[in-house]
Amino acid sequence: MVKSLQCDQVEYAYPGGERVIDGASLSVSAGSLTCVIGPNGAGKSTLLKGMAGLLAIDKGAINVDGERVEVLEARARARTLALVPQFLDAIPAVTVESFALGGRYGHLDAWRRANSKDHEAVALALREANVFDLRERLLAELSGGQRQRVLIARALAQEARYLLVDEPTSSLDPEHQLGAFTLLSRLASDGHGVVVVTHDLNLASQYADEIALMHSGRFVAVGAPKDVLKPEVLDPVYGAHFRFGTWDGAAGEERPFVLPWSS
Repeated sequence: MVKSLQCDQVEYAYPGGERVIDGASLSVSAGSLTCVIGPNGAGKSTLLKGMAGLLAIDKGAINVDGERVEVLEARARARTLALVPQFLDAIPAVTVESFALGGRYGHLDAWRRANSKDHEAVALALREANVFDLRERLLAELSGGQRQRVLIARALAQEARYLLVDEPTSSLDPEHQLGAFTLLSRLASDGHGVVVVTHDLNLASQYADEIALMHSGRFVAVGAPKDVLKPEVLDPVYGAHFRFGTWDGAAGEERPFVLPWSS
């Protein structure tokens, strides 16, 4: 069986509200990086929560490696799916290291005790996310960009097969934006399935194996960057607000770039 995370005709509406996901279908294979793009309110972040098993969808199915996400036991789900949110609703009064250790929940024994393997996994995750030197700092003492990298570290500590990442670069400077996407791309190359919600079309073009364009709760285009980042696909969704070009990527592969431009 090919390992994959699949959404099949997913629908979801918030209680008493309008439908925010309306027949969304997407397949993400292990070993690939998929960037989900689309305007504000398209349903991207909501779908990501559904894929992580954090909300009960109304219709359709979300399956991970052939199993329904909602039937996975909590610890098994934590070993399978890791969600990196845009931000924390509340900032706990803990150190960076303790917060990242919370990502080991799915691996702890019945007594919830961390062993040397857990601490080694946390140290590695902190180094990969470039926050090891902050390990003894309190979360509340960090900048927004630093906390964003700590959220990535906690997800890495989970050692989950699939990473679901919501706008990981929104608080990062350009160097750390590239660092975050380089890390996520490497994880995909190592066999993880990685889904990234992003508004940065050029980072998506540079790093994604596949781009999925979401609009009004469904996917209207899914394909390679060169097949999605072009006027006839983007203009009907965003409006004619871009200038388009191409550049030579790795191994001479041509990749598109997209610039917001006032007409």
